[in-house]
Amino acid sequence: MPKALSELVQPDSVEPPKNFVGYNHHAVEDRTLVIYTKNDDTNLKDPTQRIFFLEKEIKSGTTMKYSLGRKIAGETFLPRKTAESIPFSSAKLPEILDKFSMKPGSVEAAVIQETIQDCESEVLRGEDRYCATSLESMVDFAMSKLGRNVQAISTEVEKGATLQNYTVKPGVKKVNEGGNFILCHKLTYAYAVFFCHTFGQTRAYAVPLQGADGTTANAVAICHLDTSAWNPKNHPLQEVKVKPGTVPVCHYLPQGHIAWVPN
Repeated sequence: MPKALSELVQPDSVEPPKNFVGYNHHAVEDRTLVIYTKNDDTNLKDPTQRIFFLEKEIKSGTTMKYSLGRKIAGETFLPRKTAESIPFSSAKLPEILDKFSMKPGSVEAAVIQETIQDCESEVLRGEDRYCATSLESMVDFAMSKLGRNVQAISTEVEKGATLQNYTVKPGVKKVNEGGNFILCHKLTYAYAVFFCHTFGQTRAYAVPLQGADGTTANAVAICHLDTSAWNPKNHPLQEVKVKPGTVPVCHYLPQGHIAWVPN
C-alpha cells in the first residue's frame, strides 16, 4: 500500500480536523486538468514551470521545472461501516452539517457542500467515476473496473519539495502497456473522500526524480494516449505544442492522489 493511502488509515473517528478548510480544494480542477475539453485560462505563477510533457521526455537525463510538493488535506478514512452510516448527498446537507456540528453558511459548510456537488456533477463523455468514502469502497470500485488483481501507486516526495528543476534518474519503469485504470483525487471533506474515475486509454510510468537541491521523489507519470477530444486552444496542448489526437500527453500524478492499475 502506498504511503498516500497508509497514512489515511486511522482509528475510527467522526471528528473533522479543525483546520480542514485551510487546504486547497482542487479535485475537480485536477479532474479537468487531464481532460481539457472545456475553455481554460491556466496561468502559472512561474511561466518556466512545466505541467505537461511528451512521453518521449520520460527518460534518464531529462530536466524540467516542476512543483511536486503539494499541500493536501489531512483527513483520514473512516471504517466503511461508519462511513456508510453517514449521509453523503446534497439532499441530506442539513443532516450532514448537524452530524459534524457545522453551522449553515459557515466556511466549513460551504466546503462540505462543494465537495458533495463535485461528486454529483455531470459525468463526462467516456468517464466512469465514483466518490469513495472509505478505503474499502475505493478498492471495490477499482476491482469492479480492472479485475480483482490490482495495485495502487502514487507519487511520493521528500518533505520540503519545492518548485525547482527535477532530473529523471536511471530506473524508469513502465507500469502498464496502456488501457483503462483508475485515478483517485483526494477531496476536502470532514473525513477522507476520493473522487475516482477512468477516462480513456492511459499509460503509466514509475519515474525516479532528483531535484536541484538534492530532494528525491518517486513520481508516477500519467500519459493520456487519446487526446482527440481535448481543446487545442487550452493549456496542455499549447504547452507541448501538439494537435489533438496526435501523440500521448503526460503529466505527473499530484502528491497524495492514487492510481489503481492491473497488477
